[in-house]
Amino acid sequence: MEGPSRQWRGVSPNNAAELASRFGVHPTMIHQWKRALLEGASGVFERGGRKKPEIDEEQVKELHAKIG
Repeated sequence: MEGPSRQWRGVSPNNAAELASRFGVHPTMIHQWKRALLEGASGVFERGGRKKPEIDEEQVKELHAKIG
């Protein structure tokens, strides 16, 4: 069975154009998504859980002030 990164390596410029046309996006987006998948797919299956998101406390205060 092939892993996700192995399967996505088959996205050639011609396939990207077909996918872009099929889903109504620019072919560049297909290539960017492919690159992101190849760079990060293995991290999805690593042990250790998710990384905690970095929270900018100043931004949180600013946004809370805006919404009341």
